[in-house]
Amino acid sequence: MRHAACLLLVAAACSDGAVTTSFPEGRWIDLTHAFDADTIYWPTAGGFKHTVDSFGFTEKGYFYASYSYQASEHGGTHLDAPIHFAKDRLTAADIPVEKLVGPAAVVDVKAACAANADYEVSVADLRAWEEAHGRLPKGAIVLLNTGYHRRWPDRAAYMGTDERGPDAVAKLHFPGLHPDAARWIVAEIGRAHV
Repeated sequence: MRHAACLLLVAAACSDGAVTTSFPEGRWIDLTHAFDADTIYWPTAGGFKHTVDSFGFTEKGYFYASYSYQASEHGGTHLDAPIHFAKDRLTAADIPVEKLVGPAAVVDVKAACAANADYEVSVADLRAWEEAHGRLPKGAIVLLNTGYHRRWPDRAAYMGTDERGPDAVAKLHFPGLHPDAARWIVAEIGRAHV
C-alpha cells in the first residue's frame, strides 16, 4: 500500500512525554497548499468546489457576501488522524493541540524519492538522520522531505497518474514510509496511546 507523499508523522500525538511550546532557536515554516481547483485529492475522492451564494447588494441596500465550499477530507495539506487507519482511535478534533506541537526532525529523502517514485523511507534513513543530528527527542515530530512539494499541483507528477476513480488507485506511484520505519519511530519517540 502506498502512503502519503509528504508525510507528517505526528509522533508527538503518540507520545506520553511532555512537549514544549517554546521555540528559542526554532522557526515556523508554512508547509500548506491552498484548497482550490488545483488541489490534489485521492483518485476516488471528489474535488474542491467553491460556490458563490451571495455577492452584492441585497434588496434592503446592504452588501452581503457568502460562499459555500465542499471538499474531501483527504486532499491537499491535511492531518490524517489515527481513526483514518485504526477503528475507535482519535479523530482530528479529539487530538489535543499540545500533542501537535514539538521539536521537529526533517529527514531528507529527496534524492532517493527522485530515483524511485515508490521509495519507502526506511529505518536506515532514520538512523542516518540520527547519526548526522543526534538522537530524535522524545515527542519529536518527524517530517519526511520527499521533494514532492516541487511537483505540486501537477497531479500526474505528484501522484504518478492523473486518472480518477477506483481503477486509478492501482496506478499511483509516490513515496511513503515503510511499516518497519513507522514502528521504529513509535518505539524510539514514544508509545502510541491514541
